Amino acid sequence: MGILGTMATDCEIRIDYDKLRKDRLHKMQNQIRKDGLGSLLAFDHDAIRYITSTKLNDWMNNKLARACLVSADQPPILYEAGSAIAAKKALCPWIADRIFPFTGGAMRGSFPKQVVFDHARNFAKEIKSILTEWGVADAPLGMDITELPFILALQAEGLNVVDGQQTILEAQKIKTKEEIDLIEMSIAIDEAAFWDVITTARPGIRENDLNGLLRKRIYELGGEEIQNINVITGNRSYPHPHDASDRMLRMGDMIFIDIVSVFNGYHTCYYQSFVVGKPSQKQLDIYKQAYDWLFSAAEMLKPGVSTADIARKWPEAHSLGLKSEAEAFALELGHGIGITHWAKPVISRWFSLEHPEILEEGMVFALETYNGEGNDAARIEEMFVVEKDGYRQLSKFPSERLISCPNVGSVLP
Repeated sequence: MGILGTMATDCEIRIDYDKLRKDRLHKMQNQIRKDGLGSLLAFDHDAIRYITSTKLNDWMNNKLARACLVSADQPPILYEAGSAIAAKKALCPWIADRIFPFTGGAMRGSFPKQVVFDHARNFAKEIKSILTEWGVADAPLGMDITELPFILALQAEGLNVVDGQQTILEAQKIKTKEEIDLIEMSIAIDEAAFWDVITTARPGIRENDLNGLLRKRIYELGGEEIQNINVITGNRSYPHPHDASDRMLRMGDMIFIDIVSVFNGYHTCYYQSFVVGKPSQKQLDIYKQAYDWLFSAAEMLKPGVSTADIARKWPEAHSLGLKSEAEAFALELGHGIGITHWAKPVISRWFSLEHPEILEEGMVFALETYNGEGNDAARIEEMFVVEKDGYRQLSKFPSERLISCPNVGSVLP
């Protein structure tokens, strides 16, 4: 349980990556069988990594130029991009004999128009041939995302293309010990970056300066990807803009920061709030309300509780001065997290009251709340794993009270 080191070693089993690979594939194949699919064809990079334990760097994330095919009874095939095939064959022995060129891609349609449709048709024929060999060509083919010409080509081959996204998310919903340990390691890296904020934030520092500082620390400590860092301060904080700017900090500014980073495939979503100098009573009140909303929900986390029960702990949209729960979405919120930034289940007053889902042991959540008024606002987010008799908080940065910057002593008893 917890963190034993960022590196795999010859002398200790810290994260058992071989077990992780096998467990993830086993869970996905069980879910394919449970959902009555014949096979699953995934294009999303997180799904490909979950199924095949392979990745390609961030530049490929939105190109739809990699895929994997798997069934309940057949090991996955990886369709890889160009020269990366040779590298994967050398470095990924668990799948080396099942890596082939991805011949269906068109880099989001940027190839000549005729090539786009030719590639789609040829790849669809290849998929049909494999599914026929596996004996599942007449069963539903689940898919997550792809280019429209390829879906049309699969349908032209007589394949029954259905939504496979729900299958993927259901398989990922309950985390293994190895997954939880990786999430906690990812969190620990973020916490080191947050510490740098409280020793650095002062008048004259810009939001983007803090953004760069956080990114530098995360990469130094082994983070492999940063999907987002929001740094929001002072009069930019209400309403919540969900971004960062070149705004310069001034005395008395509140700061809230969100980090979405990745360590060995596993994500964080982690907000903390600070103030430059001594907080006012108004700022303390704003912060305390956000904290109370968050932990009134966190105290509900245990197996058998519904997402509706948790959502009821949060204020209605109209009490926040908003017209609808859709408009208030992402302010008071819970979402699963793991190899994807957002995973099942999601908790919101927008839909959880009418469509509740039941919490289970092994789910990992990020719970986040927001409160603001005038030029001040606070955002807090913590991460938890649901255990047999309740929950364990994975995030450890001290959020019991608003932290003053740059006073390191303010976080100590």
